[in-house]
Amino acid sequence: MSINIIANNKKVYHDYEILEKFEAGIVLSGSEVKALRAKRANLKDGFCRFIKGELHLMNTHISHLETTNQHYSPDSRTPRKLLLHKKQINKIFAVSSREALTIVPLMIYFNERNLAKVSIALAKGKKLHDKRHDLKTKALDREASQAMKSRGRDY
Repeated sequence: MSINIIANNKKVYHDYEILEKFEAGIVLSGSEVKALRAKRANLKDGFCRFIKGELHLMNTHISHLETTNQHYSPDSRTPRKLLLHKKQINKIFAVSSREALTIVPLMIYFNERNLAKVSIALAKGKKLHDKRHDLKTKALDREASQAMKSRGRDY
């Protein structure tokens, strides 16, 4: 399985606890697909919202290429419809509304069939002390691995 990652949202892993992941298709225009192939996307402030029973990707930036049609330039932050099975949409809606969870995009990529996909997740917001604890454990793990590497060189 080879995927071509276009944009990755690293901030999500710091701000949220990921509970469940889903893969969704995304509705794009031709120029937006070209922009994705040129890796001109940003998911940093993105989130998903239900609009009329459909899941939409909001506040993600797919920039306009200068080489595409100049007369038609869509807004780079327009909401984009996500394509999921009806059962998945119902499950996401039920769980997110019942437990007050956030739906966040993790990454945009092209799968092995060259289709643009978005990896989304149900996430729970972390408190400040949880973020500090994660940073602390990450630093301790880094120090431990450095110590093991330096000790390995002594022998």
